[in-house]
Amino acid sequence: MVDETSIFIGASRKPDDSYQRAEELLLRYGNRHGLVTGATGTGKTVSLQILAEGFSNAGVPVFCADIKGDLSGISMMGEAKDFLVKRAEQVKLDPYQFQEFPVIFWDLFGEQGHPIRATISEMGPLLLSRLMNLTEAQEGVMNIAFRIADEEGLLLLDLKDLQALLANMADRADQLSARYGNVTKPSVGAIQRTLLVLETQGAANFFGEPALRIADIMRTTRDGRGAISVLAADKLMMNPRLYATFLLWLMSELFEELPEVGDLDRPKLVFFFDEAHLLFEDAPKVLIDRVEQVVRLIRSKGVGVYFVTQNPLDIPEKVLAQLGNRVQHALRAYTPREQQAVRTAAETFRPNPDFDCATAITQLATGEALVSMLEDKGVPAMVQRTLIRPPSSRLGPITPDERRKIIAESPVAGQYDEAVDRESAFEMLQKKAKEAQDAEAQAQQQNSGGSRWTIPGFDDVLGTGNRRSSNRQTVAEAAIKSVVRSVGSSVGRAIVRGILGSLARGR
Repeated sequence: MVDETSIFIGASRKPDDSYQRAEELLLRYGNRHGLVTGATGTGKTVSLQILAEGFSNAGVPVFCADIKGDLSGISMMGEAKDFLVKRAEQVKLDPYQFQEFPVIFWDLFGEQGHPIRATISEMGPLLLSRLMNLTEAQEGVMNIAFRIADEEGLLLLDLKDLQALLANMADRADQLSARYGNVTKPSVGAIQRTLLVLETQGAANFFGEPALRIADIMRTTRDGRGAISVLAADKLMMNPRLYATFLLWLMSELFEELPEVGDLDRPKLVFFFDEAHLLFEDAPKVLIDRVEQVVRLIRSKGVGVYFVTQNPLDIPEKVLAQLGNRVQHALRAYTPREQQAVRTAAETFRPNPDFDCATAITQLATGEALVSMLEDKGVPAMVQRTLIRPPSSRLGPITPDERRKIIAESPVAGQYDEAVDRESAFEMLQKKAKEAQDAEAQAQQQNSGGSRWTIPGFDDVLGTGNRRSSNRQTVAEAAIKSVVRSVGSSVGRAIVRGILGSLARGR
């Protein structure tokens, strides 16, 4: 039926509903990306689950988000329920074997999995501006903030680092405007207020160290299976912009860190982006263009990106054109927009003369889909009406006790649990401010004594009445110069940023 070079998806049906053939995804085209669409309750999660199982058994690590908690069952062995066994017979899955899969649970809030963190510097100004929904002027200030941090050797690790730098920029607004362009206190204040909102929404848990190492989501087990990283996203979905920005950052990190490998026998990693419409909703054109560029180029890094969403219209046309492997579950067509979505979905498939694709999409049963995978030479196969195979792992969520046991036995247990707060921009700017205050206090004390000796940094003798009125600013300038001389940190050296603004570190 299938071999080690493919993943069994299900069985296509003839017009009389009899068995036709096995439908499979060829692993050598697994990095050509994919799309899983369909209305709520039509079986998208099960399709995602069997794809993740297939890639894992083929030795390909998988990263996916668990929006409702149902996907957690992939970590436990399935059970022989009547409807599953019946489906296995219908698609000629023989033998139908049950498995549990190697799963690593992650959670941005550290509650249902290992904490995931990224530093402010790694996120970059573009993605942060998207996360904060900044105006064009505010995004310009954010870019200036990152430029200053890079030039002055200020590590931006967590939210308080960025808040401290912005406060420092407000104090130096006139000086910075002369060099970088307009930096206004109102713009800085607006960004600070948005950061405060992010902090109250829990984003502070995400920014910091230890930052996620890409290698930890690309693990394989001793028996050669790919680890499945499952992100607990039920609470994260309360802040959908943070969810979308995080997954976009992760895709950007993969693009920046992984070397070019061309087309392999199987992908190095498969990345499932559930609720994909959140990535593109209200996104500026520049961001959509860069996402399209990353999707197009990341294929050569051996990474497959699979978008999971309800409606194919959720995906911009340029991105949609990059998605070669497709699973289309049922869509409803009650409103004009839904009818347009059905037509769009039908038009993206290679037609099958045995049925009308647009009509079939509205008549598919739960667990049934229109499937078109890439065949030899990367040509899309003719679309087939397909019964999706049953999963080998458990359908539905696991219990809290089962989750805790898996987390405790995880290969990354203990590596990310405790946050690390090392010296960074917040502490460095506090230190410089204190040094400036101490120097100013000393200058005032010496001035009050009426002595006629000089202090370095002042161009006149104290007590003559001709001392410059700008001595206060001179002390501040000295502190700023001291910060500039401190360049030498890793951020100070790594100022080249990639397509999506994240650090492009040397590999």
